[in-house]
Amino acid sequence: MQSEAADTRIDAAAESHEPQSPTGRQIIDFELRNSLPRVRATSPSSADPPPGPAAASLVMGTDPGSTIKIVKGEFGYVLEDVPHLTDYLADLPTYPNPIKENPAYSVVKQFFVNQDDTVPKKVVVQKDSPRGIHFRRAGPRQRVYFESDDVNACIVTCGGLCPGLNTVIREIICGLSYMYDVNKVLGIEGGYRGFYARNTIQLTPKSVNDIHKRGGTILSTSRGGHDTLKIVDNIQDRGINQVYIIGGDGTQKGAAAIFEEIRRRRLKVAVAGIPKTIDNDIAVIDKSFGFDTAVEEAQRAINAAHVEAESVENGIGVVKLMGRYSGFIAMYATLASRDVDCCLIPESRFYLEGKGGLYEYIEKRLKENGHMVIVVAEGAGQDLIAESMKSMDHEDASGNKLLLDVGLWLSQGIKNYFTSRQKMTINLKYIDPTYMIRAIPSNASDNVYCTLLAQSAVHGAMAGYTGFTVGLVNGRQTYIPFDRVTEKRNKVVITDRMWARLLSSTNQPSFLSSKDVEEANIREEQPKQTSGEVKCLENGSS
Repeated sequence: MQSEAADTRIDAAAESHEPQSPTGRQIIDFELRNSLPRVRATSPSSADPPPGPAAASLVMGTDPGSTIKIVKGEFGYVLEDVPHLTDYLADLPTYPNPIKENPAYSVVKQFFVNQDDTVPKKVVVQKDSPRGIHFRRAGPRQRVYFESDDVNACIVTCGGLCPGLNTVIREIICGLSYMYDVNKVLGIEGGYRGFYARNTIQLTPKSVNDIHKRGGTILSTSRGGHDTLKIVDNIQDRGINQVYIIGGDGTQKGAAAIFEEIRRRRLKVAVAGIPKTIDNDIAVIDKSFGFDTAVEEAQRAINAAHVEAESVENGIGVVKLMGRYSGFIAMYATLASRDVDCCLIPESRFYLEGKGGLYEYIEKRLKENGHMVIVVAEGAGQDLIAESMKSMDHEDASGNKLLLDVGLWLSQGIKNYFTSRQKMTINLKYIDPTYMIRAIPSNASDNVYCTLLAQSAVHGAMAGYTGFTVGLVNGRQTYIPFDRVTEKRNKVVITDRMWARLLSSTNQPSFLSSKDVEEANIREEQPKQTSGEVKCLENGSS
């Protein structure tokens, strides 16, 4: 069978680019060599046109060496490609993919993903709209750039806990072992600082056989501790050639810095990221692993609050859920439970007193139903708390703002309002399941998703891709440039139909003025930050 990569065709027409500063953009062209595209940088002022069949823009990051490959084609097609080892190490040898001889794949009609397969970022289009941004489809390739016996992989987990961490660890190890016959995998203990400050442990399929049944991470984790030079020195000294990094947006920014230093040193090391956040606020991807589990567990707390509230006179149940900047857990748990009367999230402002305020709404619901359940995300109402408590800003080791406890503050405010001002007896129960939610094992849905993410990362690293993160885009596993998932956070769009569905489900007021809606629309219409403008926060890990 001919190599799939040898059949690669990039059907993007060569395009001209206006000269810009060397730190802004450059022009590169693709040459079909060794059956994979190889990037050659040229000056934007060069008189010679790109000789290859396609042209791509090389978007520069904050590091002068940081690059993203942009391939443009007909009908507005744009492929935001991920780096490959051959971009800076020409003429690397390739090897047949051992999956072809794997009994598990003997029943599969098509072993490998077509080299030209891409996945659109936007799935809903009109007949005359451009094809838009695409990402490279994940999956096994016919040729790999590592021999199985030569692979020395490592796995590290950074930031906070999340359901599914152990499942991802397990499936990376089992994927390397069972699909590619790799038997050298190290676990880096204690997050990024574990590269240079902690011992490593040898990981085998046998040693991780049951870890998916436990919450947390067997490798332990930490925030911060990122020192690019020390980490890459350690990778080089240990002879590691595949690095799998599991963590949130801060962690992925750190992974991007590690990749850039590895590329600068011209090391044959593939760096793959698996995005993790319980808040589901990572850009581009459909959802993050652990989110389904978090929503399911959150419903248990909401159900308990509902039982408590309806069992007493004027009962109020307040449930605080995770959601530092994005209210996805609170929104989806509210929609799923159907027992919530009011959901408060960071993206939607609310006010307490006066006509149309929260207190007035609570009083109305108590008179109508005799009880009420309120769900509040941890990042909601922080401006109100800061104003009332004159708090100072503080940050954790990852640079995340330390938030004041909105659940306790809101509960006390409700008590004070009804007992001292309204002279009305209420029975308020406050439930904070925050760390219970993130510390449990992942459910069935997340376990499957974790398996797909881990295997996609393994396939990508073996195929020589590097400097990428894996994720589900429109239901397909893809390889996404680091900058794309770290440039911004996903947030609940309060002018979108999903938030309207919640408002109609709970029958709560929006608490928004016309000015608030106008400002939300302006934020949505603002052009997104380009990848080259993203600041790499080396000490952040979420």
